[in-house]
Amino acid sequence: MSHVSSQPAHGQSPLRTVQVLGGGSAGSSTHVRSLAAGLVARGVRVTVCAPTEVAHVYGFADVGAQHVTVPRSSDPGSVAALRLACADADLVHAHGLHAGLRASLALSGRTTPLVVTWHTRSHAEGARAHLLRLLERRVARAASVVLGTSSDLVERARVRGARDARLAAVAFPAPPRPDSSEAAPVHGPEGPEDPERLQHKARAELGAVDRPLLMAVGSLVKHRGYGTLLDAARTWSHLDPVPLLVIAGEGPERGALQRRIESEQLPVRLVGRRDDVSELLAAADVALLASSWESRSVLAQEALHARVPLVATDVGGIPELVGDAAELVPYGDARALSDTVVRLLADPARRDRLKERGTLQAASWPTEDETVAQVLSVYDELTGARPPG
Repeated sequence: MSHVSSQPAHGQSPLRTVQVLGGGSAGSSTHVRSLAAGLVARGVRVTVCAPTEVAHVYGFADVGAQHVTVPRSSDPGSVAALRLACADADLVHAHGLHAGLRASLALSGRTTPLVVTWHTRSHAEGARAHLLRLLERRVARAASVVLGTSSDLVERARVRGARDARLAAVAFPAPPRPDSSEAAPVHGPEGPEDPERLQHKARAELGAVDRPLLMAVGSLVKHRGYGTLLDAARTWSHLDPVPLLVIAGEGPERGALQRRIESEQLPVRLVGRRDDVSELLAAADVALLASSWESRSVLAQEALHARVPLVATDVGGIPELVGDAAELVPYGDARALSDTVVRLLADPARRDRLKERGTLQAASWPTEDETVAQVLSVYDELTGARPPG
């Protein structure tokens, strides 16, 4: 693998890169923070262009990157601000489709290489789907290299006309802790709390001390498949004790979901956006992922890391992400989902096997060092002829 040295060659200035974030989703923002830290540690100059609120949460400056405020894509001043920020860049790396479009506009008339990472894909119907295809084509063709976080995203980029599309190595770094550079242990009145006690506290708060706890996490939008989860939950009502499904997240579907839960008296709780998702997930008996499409689902990765059995839809990048460490069901099939969950709850040995497989599968995912090394090798290819500074 080619590699950019942490020290610039004699007579060369350090490689200057600009990382561009759009709306700053949790997945792409966490990835950029991790990437920035690794690049800076290897002698690369990094500027992160992102909205102020995203930079505040993810602390790009804390890992040695320069932050330049660039408004969200809907702001008309964002392209002009980005063009200025990229003026002396050797390479620009945009994360996400809208960030890729703005970066390509900002680099118009320049020969600066553009790398675009497609972390996920947008969901659109009708006329919006047509506009989305045009946007994907524009970005795919403008990029020197497209990095897709799942094989189907790589193929999608190729279909849209990418000159060079590759599978991205993406680590699962720890979530940012804005108030602490180190993850501090949780302490109770008498010292550190053990994981079992924390799990019991989480289950007690949710009302699932003496019943199975099922956990789903994600924004409350249509493609997440929460309607299917509620259909499945209706069939669990005959179990004794009745499992409790807890859904953490916010979004436009909340009202409709809550009305269904109340009118059908479903054993489901919507708990909104939470900052203790890791603790809630660790306390669950089974994690559920019902989306119509996912790339590298954060929930799936967190579940396997936390040794929580996962039932997920057999879509997008999920199969290659989880391997044999999860139960996969067809999207939209409430019966298959329900039957799988019921079987798992009745089979502790099967749950234990999934926990062991999850640990092995998680160990096979790229590390942060491997992720940075792959990106550096791409940068090296694209800037190999960079003249001395």
